[in-house]
Amino acid sequence: MTSPPSPLPSPCPCPPPPPSLPSSPTPSSPPPSTLPLPPSLPPTGEVMVLALGRKKQRLLIALSILPNLFLAFLLSSDPLLTLASPHHCHLPGTTPTPELLNASLPWEKGEREGDSGRLSPCKQYLFVNGTRSDVVVCEAGWDYNVTEGLRKNIVTEWDLVCAQYWLVPVEEVCFILGILTGCLGLGYAADRLGRLKTLLTSLTLSVIFGTLVCVSPSPPIFIAMRFCLAAASAGVYLSLYITRLELCDPSLRLVVTMMAGLTTVAGELLLLGVAVGCHSWRGLLGTGAAPLSLFLCYGIPGVFPESPRWLLLSERTSDMNSFSERSERQREDDGFTELESEPPPSHRPHLSFPELLHSRNIWKNVCVLGFTSFISHGISHCYSSFRGDVRGTTPSFYWTYLLSVCAGGGAWLLLWATVDRCGRRGILLLAMTMTGLASLILLGLMEYLSESAITVFSVMGLFSSQAAASLSILFTAEIMPTIIRGSGVGAILALGCVGRLSSPLMDLRNHYGYFLHHVVYSSLALLAVLSILLLPESKRKPLPQTLADGEQYRRPPLSRRRRDNVPLLATPNPET
Repeated sequence: MTSPPSPLPSPCPCPPPPPSLPSSPTPSSPPPSTLPLPPSLPPTGEVMVLALGRKKQRLLIALSILPNLFLAFLLSSDPLLTLASPHHCHLPGTTPTPELLNASLPWEKGEREGDSGRLSPCKQYLFVNGTRSDVVVCEAGWDYNVTEGLRKNIVTEWDLVCAQYWLVPVEEVCFILGILTGCLGLGYAADRLGRLKTLLTSLTLSVIFGTLVCVSPSPPIFIAMRFCLAAASAGVYLSLYITRLELCDPSLRLVVTMMAGLTTVAGELLLLGVAVGCHSWRGLLGTGAAPLSLFLCYGIPGVFPESPRWLLLSERTSDMNSFSERSERQREDDGFTELESEPPPSHRPHLSFPELLHSRNIWKNVCVLGFTSFISHGISHCYSSFRGDVRGTTPSFYWTYLLSVCAGGGAWLLLWATVDRCGRRGILLLAMTMTGLASLILLGLMEYLSESAITVFSVMGLFSSQAAASLSILFTAEIMPTIIRGSGVGAILALGCVGRLSSPLMDLRNHYGYFLHHVVYSSLALLAVLSILLLPESKRKPLPQTLADGEQYRRPPLSRRRRDNVPLLATPNPET
């Protein structure tokens, strides 16, 4: 029997769930990107310098400054070697009395108006049977009254006076030409072979030729060896200068260059002290050449590396790898290690001479700075000898030497205090303006100026001309690209040597025509003031690497209207 169906429906075992609000999606890891990673940027020159580490960088900078102390013995010793002391013909007896000198030597009239004359330094009376018969040249040599400088230099040892005096200006000219040759030849070698190889080669040649100069038996051999020594010493100075600059970041360039300049000034002062106590020119040059042999240890691997900017530009695989290994040991920064471990490109760039010829902005900067260097180096001699040329009273050698050296040291201190605040171009413009004004005042008012006023304006001109000469070299090194920095700085130094050639040439002519010589240089100094306005500004800018970077260092045209707030002296950043 079946039961009847229930009138009530049976309850549902599971009620349906209520509709829920949409929940936030559960976070999950993003899918791997299929886009290619951006290529890593190659290391720049600033990054390669920072990779050295601050401690390593300062050590290398100190090692590049130290040789300047001894280079001053080789590059600044010419005034001591060629200083001519008062002299007269050798007479019988140990110390001739004034009466014997007046009886044996003829009297010569003065060459200037108001000059009463003096006893002849090159002639003597010929006595026959106790009576004067004729005036002849000195037959038994000369006696020298040495009161300043070396007791024995090349003039007193080889009697380079009177008829042989022309050998002294010839030696000075050959020495300056040797510096010119070294700046041009070894500057080009520093760009092609590397800074370190050029430095070691120049150091080796300096030691060799320094030794040969010290043992020179005659004036011709001495002049030839001095030419070679000047070329090698200029190579050492130039390679150290550009290596030192390439080891610095923009904030350190001026300070480091100033310290190197003051080290050279200290070497020149030490040179004078050694000369007073040494008494011999051979010992003086040996004192400068012997310590340079110690710096040959820079060739030991790991002591003094190649310039990182030059290595980055030359893209030499083995050198870059060795540099990266040394930097990795000094710093444990993963970011720098990653940059340094990047393999360099397989090709090696070469200097394109057609591109160099068409780099008009680089050539313009070289011409302006070369002209400024030529004027500032050449006019310095005019201020040193102005009082003697005008008044006929030759100042003491010690006074002239110390005045020139101290003016150079003061110029470096002035540059250190002003250049980073006012800019390279502004201070160079001020220095050349002061040089031109000092010349115009001395030339136009020399008949009305007292001795003190002449000294003041001469010191001002000497001070400003040396500041302009030093700043023009630093300016060139900062705006020349790394690929031609050695050749560019060498060309500016060579043009400065051309300006310095006027000094021995004027000495050869006994300073005849000094007024016209000074007028020409003063006029050119005023012309240089106008040309400096065409230069760019390199303050706090990174050093350019390639010719394209160097072309970006240009002065914006005055006629173009600028719509931003960038100053007129601002220049594009070649590293961006």
